[in-house]
This record gives sequence, C-alpha cells and structure tokens, in this order.
Amino acid sequence: MADHEVLYVFCGPDGTHGNALGVVRDGAAVPAEADRQAIARRLGFSETVFVDDPESGAIDIWTPTLRLPFAGHPCVGVAWLLGVDRLVTAAGVVGVRHDGEFTRVAAPAAWAPPRTLRRYATAAEVDGLAVPPPGEWIYAWAWQDEAAGTVRARAFPGRGDGIDEDEATGAAALLLTAELGRGLTITQGLGSQLVTGIPGEGLVEVGGRVRRADGQRGPVTRTDNADH
Repeated sequence: MADHEVLYVFCGPDGTHGNALGVVRDGAAVPAEADRQAIARRLGFSETVFVDDPESGAIDIWTPTLRLPFAGHPCVGVAWLLGVDRLVTAAGVVGVRHDGEFTRVAAPAAWAPPRTLRRYATAAEVDGLAVPPPGEWIYAWAWQDEAAGTVRARAFPGRGDGIDEDEATGAAALLLTAELGRGLTITQGLGSQLVTGIPGEGLVEVGGRVRRADGQRGPVTRTDNADH
C-alpha cells in the first residue's frame, strides 16, 4: 500500500474548482514504474506525482496511461505542498516562487508536451464547445479582454484515458504564453484560474492557488493484476 493525498491546483479566486492532483509523498515506497502507473491509473486524476526526495524536490509525474517528464499543474501543486524553492523533474530543474496566495513555477516552454493551441473568436464559442473525439490534444482559447491579457480556455487531452476535459492545464498555459509573448490570466474549465508571465532567460512562469481536498487522503494499492 502507498499513502496518497489530493490537492486542487489553480483554484479560482474564491478557492473553488482547480484540477485534482494525486500526491504520493513517499515515492520511495513505490520504486517500480509498473506500480506507479497502476496507482496513477487507479486514482484516475489527470496526473499523479510521486515525491522521490522531498528535500531536493525530486518528483516523478504520471498520467493514467504514461509518464511525463514535466507538467505544470503537478509542479505547482507539489511545490506548494513541500514549500520548496525548486523541483527536480525528468526534464530538468524547475524554479519555484511563492508569491502570496500564488505558487509559481518557471520552466522552458519547450519542456511542455505538444498541444494544439486553437484560437476562437469569442469566449462564448469556447464555452459552447463539445468534447472532441480522441486523437489530438487541443487547448481551445479566446481573448476575454486582450488589452488586459485575460483569456478563456478549455483543454481536451484526447488521450482516450477517461480524462475528456482537463480542468486546468499548466503546460498548455506555458505554451500559449510563449506564443503570445506576454503574461496572461487564464480562466479555464468550470472556473479555475492560472496566471502566467515571462521572467526572462528563456523561461515561462505559470502559477495559481492550491488547496487540500478535505477528506481525500488514504491508502492506494500499488499493484493490481488486472492492470498489467
């Protein structure tokens, strides 16, 4: 068994919404990749993080179907939980900044997995989109107020793993920020909020509010023969 807890990352201004994140604090208790994949699949969140070394910030990120070298919402969530000033991912070292109610991480946009950034004319069009069929990872977005840098977005992973829509997606926000060349405030999903910036040195920053999910902590079995 391995203990886990659940965080909500990129919560709205009132603390609601956010994207659920599973965190196994004692990653050393789950050394086998097959077991990590089984846990991520069983929990069913868009990502689950295994903390391999809390002092150095070494983490390992999994979706229900694959391992990710880097992802935004897991990094923001676990950085808040551990209170560290950096994380070590498979992609490299991620800078962390704790800024009042926001936890922010900085990384090269090139570390973000490829996404199709699909612009729409209005936020209402984005709101009215149906979930597309699996096959393409789509980040649908439109300006709410271009002068103010506010964006409405929805994310459709298209992996066919049961996550039809991602409530809040840090990596896609990094890519959009890099493409537009400016900091943004993004409202995604049902009401999550992401804030981004360009601190320089080839980095893009993404951040947001994080909260614990009350009552969402407990053991999860590492292996299940049906999963292998």
